[in-house]
Amino acid sequence: MSLLRRDENALSNLQKLRFFPLAITGGSGCYLIDEEGRRLLDFSASWGAASLGNGHPALRRAINEVMGSPAGASILSAVNQPAIELAEALIPLVSGAKDARVWIGHAGSDANEAVLRAVMAATGKKRIISFVGAYHGCTTGSMAISGHTVQQDAEKAEGLLLLPYPDPYRPVDGDHSGQTIIERLKHHFATDCPPHEVAALFFEPILSDGGLIVPPEGFMKRLETLCKEHGIYMVADEVKVGSGRTGEFSCHIHDNIEPDFVVFGKGLGGGLPLSAVVGPATVMNHASAFAMQTLHGNPVSASAGLAVLQTLHREKLLENAVDVGGYLLERLQDLKQKHLLIGDVRGRGLALGVELVRDRSTKEPADIEAAKLVFRSFELGLVLYYVGLSGNVLELTPPLTLSRAQADEGVDILDQAISDVLAGVVSDEQVAAYKGWGG
Repeated sequence: MSLLRRDENALSNLQKLRFFPLAITGGSGCYLIDEEGRRLLDFSASWGAASLGNGHPALRRAINEVMGSPAGASILSAVNQPAIELAEALIPLVSGAKDARVWIGHAGSDANEAVLRAVMAATGKKRIISFVGAYHGCTTGSMAISGHTVQQDAEKAEGLLLLPYPDPYRPVDGDHSGQTIIERLKHHFATDCPPHEVAALFFEPILSDGGLIVPPEGFMKRLETLCKEHGIYMVADEVKVGSGRTGEFSCHIHDNIEPDFVVFGKGLGGGLPLSAVVGPATVMNHASAFAMQTLHGNPVSASAGLAVLQTLHREKLLENAVDVGGYLLERLQDLKQKHLLIGDVRGRGLALGVELVRDRSTKEPADIEAAKLVFRSFELGLVLYYVGLSGNVLELTPPLTLSRAQADEGVDILDQAISDVLAGVVSDEQVAAYKGWGG
């Protein structure tokens, strides 16, 4: 029986987000190996989680070493060396971290929820600001402050204020600077959302699942000034775009800001469950036994995180993200000149988005085409997915070890896939079984 059929018979649909019939049996570097023995170039890295690629020697060594004599399985009631070393390594990497403490978890969802609960408890304030399109996680609390369309049925936090995210390709009121959004926030402060009631503003330095949107230059700095003026904590959700992916360890550095909290996940563990929050001790030490799960800070995941940090430095992977990411961006921009289906290409480092439209003048989202394009790319040997509020943005978050040659390989496949989709090679029936973000 095939893996796909076994998956259908054994695993719950509650955790499935499928775009094509991918059944993986192994992987090496930037490639995955499927059940039929095909090697597929991985332009997703499991949504950015496999930051070092598949089977990286440094990650294997770290895990094998700690499993030989594991220091327990938790930090709840005992300290362990890998968790302490991970925390000590993270603090200096966060811009502006002063008297900081680190919270270690499993995923971006529990990390964002931990910050949410802590800032509300520590400040006594109950209101939160976040952005339309934000995806802060899939736990009750993290969904409550998210603004993505796929979570529209989730119960929202009381008094949540959702602001439009500044999108240079689809500017609010034609304002490419984002100042219109700043003025809206000031208006809310003066009317229905008094700033003294707001505990924190959660933001993504690049709106990831909302469409890989890079904010206009200077917007985040103006937002920071406004938050500091009113004593509102800023929480940078860098779960997908942090940990070196954009060429800086922390993505917010590109905007020359110093948020109060930075949330890491996905790529920090190199494929193992690991998240972390770096923030001020005044909040992070607010209470004991407040946000914990038994396996938080386990030495295996913590050791994996340390191996990722060391490898980023030793193999100059931040520099590689800048070099190969810049090259890949250029290749994608060339592809835009060839195919009218591509409306916009954007991103930083190895966090790139390709927005598909049916008409460049109207910018009508090409959602069906996006579904068919990732399906056809898979058939041709390339793994990538789509995101965005309309499901029309190809997301490229490959391993940080990606080479220029592999970038070329991926773009060539994408080029062929676009031509094939426009020629009608992929039918509606073929993609109907794979709903992706459609549920």
